[in-house]
Amino acid sequence: MSEQAAFTWPVRVYWEDTDAGGIVFYANYLKFFERARTEWLRHLGIGQQALRDEVGGMFVVSETQVQYHRPARLDDLLLVTARVRDAGRASLTIEQRAFLQPAQADLPPLLLCEGTIRIGWVDARHLRPQRIPAQVLAALQAPR
Repeated sequence: MSEQAAFTWPVRVYWEDTDAGGIVFYANYLKFFERARTEWLRHLGIGQQALRDEVGGMFVVSETQVQYHRPARLDDLLLVTARVRDAGRASLTIEQRAFLQPAQADLPPLLLCEGTIRIGWVDARHLRPQRIPAQVLAALQAPR
């Protein structure tokens, strides 16, 4: 798969995302990553519900690896990225990062969290692995 720019999706930190210490609860980064992946697929013209209804398959998460660098806090604006690192016939490894949007436009975003998410394609009815539909792989590999 060719090197492609990462898709970026903004995510605001709300009260519900924070823990008693006022920082983002570590597991919520997985939610932020999920939102960015969903919006990325939608941006590529891949509606997950439509795929399930029309093709009978869906993506499921099979593995995650996450590394935390710095905390995010209430009201922070995050920039969450997604891009394909590896594509196989039945699974994808997605590289994702969460950055803090800087208050000043001339400053670079600050890396808060990064990880990889492996998603597999399964038959929605029986949850058995299947090949990712050709049109989905083509959309993922098309230059943007």
